[in-house]
Amino acid sequence: MTEYHCPMCGVRSPVESLTWHCPECHGPWDLDFAASAVARNSLSGRVNSLWRYEEALPLTAAGARASVSLGEGRTPLVPLTDTVTAKLDFLMPTLSFKDRGAVLLAELARQLKPRRVIADSSGNAGTSIAAYCARAGLDCTVYVPAGTSPKKVEQIGAHGAHLEIVPGDREATARAARAAADEDGVFYASHVFNPYFLHGTKTYVYEIWEDLGGRLPETLVVPVGNGTLLLGAALAIDELYGHGLIGTRPALIAVQAAAVAPLAFAFRAGADDVLADGAGRPDFTARTLAEGIAIPHPPRARQILTAVRATGGTFLTVTENQIRAAQRDLAARGLYVESTGVACWAAVEAHGLDGRSTVLPLCGAGLKSGLASAPAPDQSGRTRSPQ
Repeated sequence: MTEYHCPMCGVRSPVESLTWHCPECHGPWDLDFAASAVARNSLSGRVNSLWRYEEALPLTAAGARASVSLGEGRTPLVPLTDTVTAKLDFLMPTLSFKDRGAVLLAELARQLKPRRVIADSSGNAGTSIAAYCARAGLDCTVYVPAGTSPKKVEQIGAHGAHLEIVPGDREATARAARAAADEDGVFYASHVFNPYFLHGTKTYVYEIWEDLGGRLPETLVVPVGNGTLLLGAALAIDELYGHGLIGTRPALIAVQAAAVAPLAFAFRAGADDVLADGAGRPDFTARTLAEGIAIPHPPRARQILTAVRATGGTFLTVTENQIRAAQRDLAARGLYVESTGVACWAAVEAHGLDGRSTVLPLCGAGLKSGLASAPAPDQSGRTRSPQ
């Protein structure tokens, strides 16, 4: 296996050590891995899952065979307008795009044979880790915030994972999981800190490239909380461009809920990282319908901001009413998507993209959380959004 390295400190660690973060700065790891070129004309007879891109994946690039799979990937592209196409990642085995990263983490854990696997999540990542650990025969514990959608909690438990319900918000949940991750023999299947997850999510772009005949659209619109899909997309773009498989790099357009938009605020301020609380930024601890991207302090913020700027992209934000309207609009088109998963369509509808060819993901199924409720009236009789 290759090594982890810290992009900030240069510290290295063998993957087998189960060290989940840099011991110097406590930041997330990157991976020492150079993907080989994927020949598009060789793909037709390959396995119909994301493992088909074996040259580009760190667990199969040397010819090894992965044994953990639920047939993830290969999700369809469906036009929404003449220029905007949706990729239906809510049709993954656990009904969210997080399966792309979870399958790599479960395969890695299977090879490392830890005493137990732990994860933390607002719902979808935890569900994916639970399902793939079940597939791999691994003992798994998932930490979730107390306010997580009951349907997501039910799904995690149904896969046989132990549940730890944490009072407080998403960041309190992460702190609890990370304390447990420091115990001996524990593999922290973190979709944020472990870079294998990003090498799984990059298959989202490899699939678009394959299905569009060896090209990418002018723009990729991606929802961003911890940035795992965007950073995976950036990896794939760099690999495809570096191997001469695409001629230009698409712009990455990152979408956040206006109620919790620390990255969008930092981008517009010209900052290299999210600004600290009390440093002139708004309070980003409000509630939002887009709970899956409501991350006030994303650990990979620097990398996210760098990736967006490197492609000439930008950040867009959407309001609660725009999210609510986008969910109903997609449902009326036959696509039932959870409220976090509609953020990109809400952004395209609200801001437009000047007729550029665009692909956006629909990341999670509506069955996970149901339709967003109408704004509740306040004491004056006026309506208010859940912020």
